[in-house]
Amino acid sequence: VQLQASGGGLVQAGGSLRLSCAASGRTFSSYVMGWFRQAPGKEREFVAGINRTGVRKDYSDSVKGRFAISRDNTKNTLYLQMNSLRPEDTAVYYCAAAWAARAPVLYTWASYDYWGPGTLVTVSS
Repeated sequence: VQLQASGGGLVQAGGSLRLSCAASGRTFSSYVMGWFRQAPGKEREFVAGINRTGVRKDYSDSVKGRFAISRDNTKNTLYLQMNSLRPEDTAVYYCAAAWAARAPVLYTWASYDYWGPGTLVTVSS
């Protein structure tokens, strides 16, 4: 599967953005999906994950209550709605897909098989 994230940009603190991840190739609904981010000088970290049907979701503590992950299997697209953005949310955001996942949500980068090139989110104070 090929993944392409979009929707990043510059936003003021307290603002909102919605990221999209378009998937092409094999059946999108067969993949467990996730969002990760990497800030300058920091390791890549889990942001949110979602199971194949979109029913099971989980978030990192740092974004819980502010971000919402969703998917539309009819459009082969993953989303990340980001509200109440903070300067510490500034990072490159990556979407990732796992084919033979044994859990509804996967939390480590190494658990995923495919990922897109990332989209930059910058939150100004």
